[in-house]
Amino acid sequence: MSGEKDLGKLLKTMKPEHITGEYVFCAVHDLANLNLNDIIMTFKEQEGTTIVIKKEFADSLKLEYSFIASWITLTVHSSLEAVGLTAAFSNALSQEGISCNVVAAFYHDHIFVDKKDTDKTMEILNRFSK
Repeated sequence: MSGEKDLGKLLKTMKPEHITGEYVFCAVHDLANLNLNDIIMTFKEQEGTTIVIKKEFADSLKLEYSFIASWITLTVHSSLEAVGLTAAFSNALSQEGISCNVVAAFYHDHIFVDKKDTDKTMEILNRFSK
């Protein structure tokens, strides 16, 4: 199953869903002491491994972070080859002064925004389907 590529269909049917909780980005050098089931995402960089994890887990592990985010999933199954989806919603958010950190996974796109911007982000994203 390859996912949708048509930008018009993607924008009309993206149906954003706010995933409850507070999420943080942390840098770690060793995953051995972490429960992989608690980690939302990992990405290995030269400087270390970035993880996205619930704030409560980061706090319990005494991990450092500087950004507390909300997680919004676009529930449409978008193709990894789709062109313009990220540009469309990130441009709409940037016009309102909202920073977004985007993760494209196999089935869906996931957007992390500052916790204070959650409601406004959902409002902006939902406008695309009208």
